[in-house]
Amino acid sequence: MAKRVLTTESGAPVADNQNSATAGVGGPILLQDQHLLEKLARFNRERIPERVVHARGSGAYGYFEVTDDVTGFTRADFLSSVGKRTETFLRFSTVADSLGGADAVRDPRGFALKFYTDEGNYDLVGNNTPVFFIKDPIKFPDFIHSQKRDPFTGKQEPDNVWDFWAHAPEATHQITWLMGDRGIPASYRHMNGYGSHTYQWTNAEGEAFFVKYHFKTNQGVRSLSADQAAELVGKDANSHQTDLLQAIERGVNPSWTLYVQVMPAAEAADYRFNPFDLTKVWPHSDYPLQRVGRLVLDRNPDNVFAEVEQAAFSPNNFVPGIGPSPDKMLQGRLFAYADAHRYRLGVNHTQLPVNAPRTAVVDNYGRDGIHATRNGSRHDKNYEPNSYAGPAQTDAALAAPLAIHGWTGTHEAPAHAKDDDFFQAGELFRLMSEDEKGRLVANIAGGLSQVTRDDVIEKNLAHFHAADADYGKRVEEAVRALRED
Repeated sequence: MAKRVLTTESGAPVADNQNSATAGVGGPILLQDQHLLEKLARFNRERIPERVVHARGSGAYGYFEVTDDVTGFTRADFLSSVGKRTETFLRFSTVADSLGGADAVRDPRGFALKFYTDEGNYDLVGNNTPVFFIKDPIKFPDFIHSQKRDPFTGKQEPDNVWDFWAHAPEATHQITWLMGDRGIPASYRHMNGYGSHTYQWTNAEGEAFFVKYHFKTNQGVRSLSADQAAELVGKDANSHQTDLLQAIERGVNPSWTLYVQVMPAAEAADYRFNPFDLTKVWPHSDYPLQRVGRLVLDRNPDNVFAEVEQAAFSPNNFVPGIGPSPDKMLQGRLFAYADAHRYRLGVNHTQLPVNAPRTAVVDNYGRDGIHATRNGSRHDKNYEPNSYAGPAQTDAALAAPLAIHGWTGTHEAPAHAKDDDFFQAGELFRLMSEDEKGRLVANIAGGLSQVTRDDVIEKNLAHFHAADADYGKRVEEAVRALRED
């Protein structure tokens, strides 16, 4: 085998990679040492801005295989026939901590899935919980600021966390999830994934349905207690990355079964909850889970930076047969995610290998910008319409239109018969065993008791009382006992 030659970025061979060029033996370094300057300049620029949220992540490639016929609900080509396989990339992440944080912490987990379909990439951006803390995107920057490092102390502050939650009663449901037994997954392989938002499916006849995605882990749900997590963080802060990497390298390929809940579009307006409220679930008794297929991860990335850190997921990447719903949080993310990637990676981030379509052909009039690799030839125009046989619109909408009416302005979401911020949190609490309730209460009290302001504590206690009388009573007594110690 021929010996590989080390080169500069321009391809010139490097004569010496151990010693800088100097003015004589022992003399000062010369500015003309192009190889040295290039290495140092590149090293200074190795890091790109980390994600504001979901900074710490792991990922793997795999495939999605259809196991059940869902063509009655969607005309999406990658779901068009039983047995059809589509290549995928899945990125897991924590939400609040920075890139240097630990894996085994109490935090929601991102579950971002890219389908490389024949009709273009479809990105499904979700979490390991079916609900979220807020229901309107205008509150998202404030929410994240309250959960991340305080500008003065430089660390996460219980006062900030619980003060925001005290003023966001809709967070009670997600708090109950987060502080419960599933708040710290044992690994990425042992947790469920959810689309969380409500999406629209449209079939070949133009009928519209609203859907929620549920990826159920085939490894079984396993979680850690606070003590187990603290011990694991001390041993391996990269525990979940280690587990995922080693499992796939051993050929123990994790898998999830995808189910959907399907609501005919006409039923949304009169449903007892607002079906587009991200803080609520659809009870399975109303809309049972319907199996769709199987997701398998079977290949680790070759380079974490290139394929995990630069992976970009945008929930506005739809394919024919799938579209958005009036979910306000989803609507906000349709803009925010793509805009974040343009900031972090540049306007041409979709041309990076991990983000580029596999089989679909990209043909549009986007040109120029940093790292443009698909700028067309001398025969291609950069405007449309044109008379040079350039790409043209199809006139076929990806999804069914949504009917709208009313006055523009800032409106609260329309009230449905059973809409409130506490009922489903109480339902979740009442589903728990006595042991689960005890651990939930201990986790909440452990954080809330550290808050220094009595009024913030009282506001949060009122939320738990509103969800369930016993829930509130237990949390109140546990907080009081910890504060008296």
